[in-house]
Amino acid sequence: MNKELLEKILYLLEDKKAINIETLDISNQTTLADYFIIASGTSNTHIKALADNVEENLKKEKIYPNKIEGYNTNWILIDYGDIVVHIFTQEERQNYNIEELYKKNKA
Repeated sequence: MNKELLEKILYLLEDKKAINIETLDISNQTTLADYFIIASGTSNTHIKALADNVEENLKKEKIYPNKIEGYNTNWILIDYGDIVVHIFTQEERQNYNIEELYKKNKA
């Protein structure tokens, strides 16, 4: 299910024109999740649209998030258990730079 769900989420983000989508396999680094999907939007409105597209389309398949955080901020997190989706404004993504944090810890 992980790979299939991963592909669905990536498609749904691409469908709404997410910017710089990156998938990180973090299964050997943490027990939080197996994958982080990180994407950017051009504005708060865009990141909400990206999050809504993922959530609404997966709900149609009876796939529900464990938790959604930050919906009215510059960083929305959608937790699907083994897959955690991070959707940032471009500025906020540069500020937190979680891709580099996990890439550094991988070595």
